[in-house]
Amino acid sequence: MLAIAFLGFSAGLPFLLVFSTLSAWLTEYGVSRSTIGFFSWIGITYSVKVFWAPVVDRMRLPGLTRLLGQRRSWMLVAQIGIAAGLFAMAATDPSADLVRLALLGLLVAFSSATQDITIDAYRIEAVEEERQAAMAAAYIFGYRLALLFAGAGALYIAEFASWHAAYLGMALAAGVGICTTLVIAEPERIIASATRELEARVVEFSNRRAHWPQALRRLGEWFVGAVICPFLDFFQRNGVVLALILLALVGTYRISDITMGVMANPFYLDLGFTKTEIANVVKIFGFGMTIAGSAIGGLVVVRLGLARTLLLGAVLVAATNLLFALMAGVGPERALLALVISADNFSGGLANVVFIAFLSGLTNTAYTATQYALFSSLMTLPGKFVGGYAGVVVDAAGYAPFFIYAGLLGVPAIALVLWLMKRHADLFERAAQTIPHPRETS
Repeated sequence: MLAIAFLGFSAGLPFLLVFSTLSAWLTEYGVSRSTIGFFSWIGITYSVKVFWAPVVDRMRLPGLTRLLGQRRSWMLVAQIGIAAGLFAMAATDPSADLVRLALLGLLVAFSSATQDITIDAYRIEAVEEERQAAMAAAYIFGYRLALLFAGAGALYIAEFASWHAAYLGMALAAGVGICTTLVIAEPERIIASATRELEARVVEFSNRRAHWPQALRRLGEWFVGAVICPFLDFFQRNGVVLALILLALVGTYRISDITMGVMANPFYLDLGFTKTEIANVVKIFGFGMTIAGSAIGGLVVVRLGLARTLLLGAVLVAATNLLFALMAGVGPERALLALVISADNFSGGLANVVFIAFLSGLTNTAYTATQYALFSSLMTLPGKFVGGYAGVVVDAAGYAPFFIYAGLLGVPAIALVLWLMKRHADLFERAAQTIPHPRETS
């Protein structure tokens, strides 16, 4: 549990540094809001990681995998890429070389997405199913702590020193993940009998192509086992219709808050708040409310059940965007800022801890990295793509209409949860077994 908290910190550290913290840096350097919006497309890297997840799941790194194991070897390579990218970003001037900064941001995002694949696989494989939500809670705690460090911490350093010093400090903090990877143990992978039967088809595939060159036959075996089998397994276990509905829910559940997040820091700065005020209220106070939301999420599940809690989270996340629209009309009132941030972070914390545990229960440990990468990719891809146009919407219509629009983007997720509650209540009952007692999520 302690290890996954440190790994959660390592996973959360780069995210804001290529997202909202980077947006604040670009805003101060006079970059247009439209360009800042397009910069958020760097984050699409997180949403397409499913394409190289099979490689991370199966491909061995020469020498390193034998020394550290499949998960830890890929984790270490990714963490080194994050640290190197952040060091290079710290030495880049946005006003002189915006393209270089974008490419370095892409390197950090790609390395971070690869790290996410391995950490998600480690988290699911390291403990039994009934402790998955507790692991999710520990992961979220570490992740949110990193968001506080990369958000408020970076803003404080930028305020009293410089943005270059801020990113240098973040690069040094990447050492937390590297040290953790070097001391943890490689998890054991448990393969179910049904999965072994599915894998047997790989052998059958190879036997039917004995006339192929050996190298081509091995490539075919790897592709079927690493790419085809994980997706075939998911659709076989759930059925085609339910599987597609589940994927649609994953793709829409967070689209509202991701789209809003692109313009959050530019909104606070344009409204008249200082970087210190943003750090104090948005980052530190918001961090506390996120942890409270995560802890209370476990209690709400006990009272309402998993399905109703997922529905509550979807409604709250969409509704809080309307509070941002209200603040856009009122102006820079710190009391209103604290209220809005409290509601937004509380609802996000509640929704995320339950949703992550629900997704973890849908994976097969034989294909943990690939299947969870599919879920987490879909979880962010629509929001990242739509969020790329956030600056265009703000420039054309203003902040208040933008936040209303972002809130309406959450309606499809609400509808899908209601449909699943009516047609597949047993699905939530099975997944609810992964939700622990509220003491564990706190």
